[in-house]
Amino acid sequence: MRIVKAIFGHTSGRIGGIIVLAYVVLAVLGTLGVTPHDPLMQNRIDRLHAPSLTYWMGTDLFGRDVASRLMKGIGESFIVAFFSVAAATLIGTVLGLTAAWSGKRWDGVIMRTMDVLLAFPAILLALLIIAIVGPGTWTSVAAIAIVYTPIFTRVVRGPALSLKGRDFVDAARTFGSSRSYILTRHLLLNLVAPLTVQVTLALAWSLLTEAGLSFLGLGTQPPASSLGLMLSDSRNLMETAPWLLIFPGVTIMISILGFNLLGDALRDILDPKMRRSTV
Repeated sequence: MRIVKAIFGHTSGRIGGIIVLAYVVLAVLGTLGVTPHDPLMQNRIDRLHAPSLTYWMGTDLFGRDVASRLMKGIGESFIVAFFSVAAATLIGTVLGLTAAWSGKRWDGVIMRTMDVLLAFPAILLALLIIAIVGPGTWTSVAAIAIVYTPIFTRVVRGPALSLKGRDFVDAARTFGSSRSYILTRHLLLNLVAPLTVQVTLALAWSLLTEAGLSFLGLGTQPPASSLGLMLSDSRNLMETAPWLLIFPGVTIMISILGFNLLGDALRDILDPKMRRSTV
């Protein structure tokens, strides 16, 4: 409760938190199928219908309700973002702690491998992985997780190396604490703050990456709905039906803005130096 009060007491946190909360609600409703219309139902009589009281955001080329598809697309995008960031966080944390604790040999092997992955632009590395495995929702999850694992590895390794030489870690060794106990209770607990901030920012990046992959036809596949896929479908209809481009584009922009604002707020709240500077 304290962290929630701190977030909503922070200007960026309050705006970002409201945006993220609204998107989470829409994602849950879309995933559960609680939408104004069936997002897959085609009604050719109402194709390319402008926004109205019946169709809040209009209809697409096949007469499908854009608002319903948008809610479903938010759910699909959030599933990809959540699972990919969760996997990247888990793998990156394990690799970062292993690199920091296991000495120069493993540290060198792990970090040079991460450097190779970081040498590729994120979208190109994801495209390479999908080109090898094939397009799909869960392929996108794996590709985005691999892309962002090096970032979490570096975020964990640096502070872990610093904490490894602290007096409380030496004291734990002296008292015979096991390596797993030291890693989890002394190192990992002290890394919760930077990891929380990084997770929030990574969610924004992964939403953008998933939208890019779907836009290129390599992410979520039709007839499923995705924000990037909706943008792709609107390319040839920008003049005749601009709402098909505007609503998904604005949705992506605001979602990324919300996570970035929330991440900035969490950084200010969880960083002790930032707290002292604002007192």
